[in-house]
Amino acid sequence: MKLIDIKKEKLQNAIIYFSRHTKYCGITKLMKLLYFFDFIHFRQTGKSVTGQDYFAWDKGPVPVEAYKDLTGKEDKVLGLKKIATLVPKGENFLEVKAMARAKFDKKVFSEREFLLLKQVAEIFRDARAKDMVEVTHLKNFPWEKTKNTKGIFKRIDYELSLDGSEDQLNFEIIKERQAEIAEMERLFGK
Repeated sequence: MKLIDIKKEKLQNAIIYFSRHTKYCGITKLMKLLYFFDFIHFRQTGKSVTGQDYFAWDKGPVPVEAYKDLTGKEDKVLGLKKIATLVPKGENFLEVKAMARAKFDKKVFSEREFLLLKQVAEIFRDARAKDMVEVTHLKNFPWEKTKNTKGIFKRIDYELSLDGSEDQLNFEIIKERQAEIAEMERLFGK
């Protein structure tokens, strides 16, 4: 199995989990949940869970491939339209609903990944997207740093999540893991 297939399974299952375990899970909130999931995991381990690249859009960080795949703007072969749908609720709200046939598979995640998935869902369970926008836009957070240094619509570097938190992995170990991941992708395909 290629790395991309494993990352795709993790992305699909994260979407299923977030859509079923949080309230007001619209497309904007989902993008932010995925962002926190990936960036916190990177800070703790040196790697993201879903393998998505995030970009600094106007309203915050967006995993563009997942967004385009889920909204039908582009087929990114992530299979997201097979596991979730967007249901209009009111004028400006698209709720992300996991398909009834979409089964959540906890086994695609490591124990650490699953605990973090649960933690992110619990923290933001009752939050609305506008509340999460405020959190992702805080000064010196990755979105804000990228917007101010590179500009809007530019890729957010995962390394910007390294903020000296006590749960942060040593920077040298993170660099070693990044080199190992790059070598695995070269050998086995991204």
